Amino acid sequence: MSTVPASGAAPMEPRSAARAAGLRYFLDDRPGISRAANGEGFRYRHASGRAVRDGATLARIRSLAIPPAWTSVWICPVADGHLQATGRDARGRKQYRYHARWREIRDETKYGRLAAFARALPRIRRRVSRDLALPGLPRDKALATVVRLLDTTFMRVGNEAYARENDSYGLTTLRSRQVRVRGARLQFAFRGKSGVFHRIELADARLAAIVRRMQDLPGEELFRYVDDEGATRTVDSADVNGYLKDIAGADFTSKDFRTWAGTLLALEALEQAGAAPHDAAARKAVAAAIDAVSKRLGNTRAVCRKCYVHPAVLEGYHAGALEDVRGRSAATRLAALLERHARSETRRRRRSGADGRSLVPVLARSLGARARNRHRDAPAIARA
Repeated sequence: MSTVPASGAAPMEPRSAARAAGLRYFLDDRPGISRAANGEGFRYRHASGRAVRDGATLARIRSLAIPPAWTSVWICPVADGHLQATGRDARGRKQYRYHARWREIRDETKYGRLAAFARALPRIRRRVSRDLALPGLPRDKALATVVRLLDTTFMRVGNEAYARENDSYGLTTLRSRQVRVRGARLQFAFRGKSGVFHRIELADARLAAIVRRMQDLPGEELFRYVDDEGATRTVDSADVNGYLKDIAGADFTSKDFRTWAGTLLALEALEQAGAAPHDAAARKAVAAAIDAVSKRLGNTRAVCRKCYVHPAVLEGYHAGALEDVRGRSAATRLAALLERHARSETRRRRRSGADGRSLVPVLARSLGARARNRHRDAPAIARA
């Protein structure tokens, strides 16, 4: 089996990720198993038309928990396909079910790149500051405005199709009417993904002045610029991600800001909670930290824990390892934590070769041994 990518690397190409997971790269443009209503249940047929009767295959299909409302269902004919099922939900949107090991590999890759993102952040912020100071309203200034807001408000970047179909918004799809500028303050009020209403305030005189000028341009979209011919143009998520790639020198996207933000918020909450005297207290502190992230990002607790908080922070807290990380600010400490995590993974792979198992617990072993011993030997009065 191929090795898991080094921490801090760019995301793996899908075929490589499938190989790393020990899976076949299998898309739904190939013949698969179909589903059709059959009384109160469903019947399944191979591409040849033959009914699916194999117990193991039927058990695999049941384990995918494909919603009954899905239409145009395609099911992978092999158990080791990276993509296990697709279909259309009630709104006609295409939905996917992936192999569990594929998701694990993709998550490890996603979290592994966070160390590289932490290293790139100062460079990104310096370039954004320079572009915000550009005269007029050129394209780079508009994109820098969006990136600064991604960095400070943790909002989603937005998608025009999603805004059109679901009447929900992110940064690049905001309308001028959804933002008020009062002096140096910006007030955002809009319906986001999953119907969550967001009300966000920010004090930033430079951004407020830029947004006010954008609102004076013709059109309802908020984030616009004036091109070299004097025409007004809008920016979208692809523009933002392209700008990020250019200024960072790596393939980062707007979502990396939310992953960084969620992880940083969790670290701050756990540091404020302090060392836990026992496992039950640690679990309670972690749950409270995830709650704090959920409220700030506007996602469910389950989504935040799975998608927006680097597991190394939670593992490190349970191991009593966070107090070993030094730095003047939480962001500096998080960057150091991620770097240690990356080095631990590299050492682990060199010693034994990556075998596809999760790499996150390495951090707890490398950082937490001394902390656990110190905590275990502490006098009872110190734990009270």
